[in-house]
Amino acid sequence: MSNVQYSEYLQLDKILSAQQLLSECSMDGGQGGASAGKQAHDEMLFIVIHQAYELWFKQILFELRSVVEIFGQRPLDDKKIGVAISRLERIVTIQRVLVHQVDIIETMTPLDFMEFRDLLVPASGFQSIQFKQIEILLGLKKRQRIPADQDFFRTRLTESERSELNNLEANGSLHDLIEGWLERIPFLELDSFDFLAEYEKAVLNMFDSEGEIIRSNHALSDQEREFQLGALEQTVQGFQLLLHKSKAKGFNSQTHFRMSQKAVLAALFIHLYRDEPILFVPFQLLTHLVEIDELWTTWRQRHAIMVQRMLGTRIGTGGSSGHQYLKKTTETNRVFSDLFNLSSYLIPRSRLPQLPQDVRQQLGYYFSNKTTQ
Repeated sequence: MSNVQYSEYLQLDKILSAQQLLSECSMDGGQGGASAGKQAHDEMLFIVIHQAYELWFKQILFELRSVVEIFGQRPLDDKKIGVAISRLERIVTIQRVLVHQVDIIETMTPLDFMEFRDLLVPASGFQSIQFKQIEILLGLKKRQRIPADQDFFRTRLTESERSELNNLEANGSLHDLIEGWLERIPFLELDSFDFLAEYEKAVLNMFDSEGEIIRSNHALSDQEREFQLGALEQTVQGFQLLLHKSKAKGFNSQTHFRMSQKAVLAALFIHLYRDEPILFVPFQLLTHLVEIDELWTTWRQRHAIMVQRMLGTRIGTGGSSGHQYLKKTTETNRVFSDLFNLSSYLIPRSRLPQLPQDVRQQLGYYFSNKTTQ
């Protein structure tokens, strides 16, 4: 019978001995810096917080790789989609913890940080390989990164680290797999129901009503009325780019979408008819992807504000522009913006085209019993 001890199982001897304060190192130890040899009390907090981040990053990667593996299977086992959703939900919960960890590090004042900051140069949070792996596995491409971010790949990572990240990006991402999965959704065109045609009718009727409201609004000046009608016409054109198959070839270059037209339409169908039993699970999946993207954005925002609070306008320890660099990555390093932008194309439930009975049966949970005479 195993006699594993708590500390042995968790290898606490390794974990709890991994907090080496540079501020305690002597000048002769080669660490240098004005604070070397004198303990900076808050350096312990700084180390523990970042080690905790890396441990949570490791768990997120563990969950994320399993979800990528599930959606990478051909054919996809539909029974495992629920498993993927539960693991994405776990990632979301961990992310909320990461956001709140910023509250802990903000108990350190800028003056406390200055006691050991110089000892960290040129180390930088940018060099977190695990966080870069998370970004890449989710679907952030190198070409999407701001120039400073791309430059740091070349100058702040080792050759082996760059090679590892490049190989990871070349192997596909969750974004790519989700796009392919959406493209295989079969409900957009059925014998008894043409979603695109029916949805377009509903949309045009809605826009006709909105146009009439604008034209009959006597509180508007001629200039305001012309502006609002022009904006409405631009919205109509945006819907037409989405709905017409003839626009598929130039869809991505003419719209703000990264996914294919077919994938976006499938995601829209799922959102519009999410109350149908068979579509609720896919809706949950897409919702968790939105939450993951939102929480990484929130975490980056909190991080950027915290850095501004600690450094003001100074450059970061890794040579970046500090707060300004982090602020820009908050705006650009998003993966599932397409799912956010779907809201532009939603219409009220009251205007949704009614599904034929046979389609509703395909989207529901039905069974039949044979009766005996």
